Amino acid sequence: MILHPSRNAIIAAALFALSLTAAQSVRAQSQQQPQQQQTPPAKSGQAPAAQPGQQAPAEAPKVDPEEEKAYKAFYDANTPQQADARIKMGEDFVAKYPKSKYAEVVYARLMQDYFNKQQLPKMYDAADKALALNPDDVSVLVLEGWVIPHNIDPNSMDSERLLNKAEAQEKHALELLPNLPKPATMTDDQFAKAKNDALSQAHSGLGLIDFRKQDYANSVTELQQGEKLASVPDPTDFYVMGIELQALKRYGDAVDAFQKCAQIPGGLADRCRQKAEEAKKQAAAQPAPPK
Repeated sequence: MILHPSRNAIIAAALFALSLTAAQSVRAQSQQQPQQQQTPPAKSGQAPAAQPGQQAPAEAPKVDPEEEKAYKAFYDANTPQQADARIKMGEDFVAKYPKSKYAEVVYARLMQDYFNKQQLPKMYDAADKALALNPDDVSVLVLEGWVIPHNIDPNSMDSERLLNKAEAQEKHALELLPNLPKPATMTDDQFAKAKNDALSQAHSGLGLIDFRKQDYANSVTELQQGEKLASVPDPTDFYVMGIELQALKRYGDAVDAFQKCAQIPGGLADRCRQKAEEAKKQAAAQPAPPK
């Protein structure tokens, strides 16, 4: 199924912006020392006494300067031109520090970079590792749940399991997105736009999943909801809507969907123009509804 390049770039940017929430949280936690409990001064030769009902204060976690330096270099390499270098740094980081508190953030960013390069097996592997560390990572849930139905082989023995996995991911993301905290580096408008793009992508993913399951009515509803929120329209969504509306014999609505698809430059434009003409003929031949 065709993936629209400009839409993909918007999606990746929006999800990366939202993933900064997790990254900033991890970095903030790493800079905080555990709060020490106040205890009475010890007498000479005695260990400090703990207050009644309190445990002895935990030791501050040890900080590896080399790990911090490696993560900072990875985190700061955030331009498209640095993608290859960032992938190398990320792969080296998780290989050297597999139990790092930063591992989930690194895997989530690697997932997005692998997607941008269409290295899908690596993308799925990084996504699974990120979600094993944090099942609530919205950036991972939304993107993997959207990519699976676009690229799945419907004849595969594993297709049903993968579609169910993608559906669960998108539904979980839709539960999390309304309560997602705003990163300190984003304005209210930037955050609202990023959330809307993520919501749009989640509904688009669910629509494609329903399409693969031949649940056309629910698919149309999800795709329409996704397009209402999208900052950049997706011709694939309009094309799929048109096909489904034809199957539902809603030919007038199919014409509208195909025409919207045809107005978006890309590989689907000519096909959508042809399908729009086909749907017009079907609409004209359709018997008038009873009065």
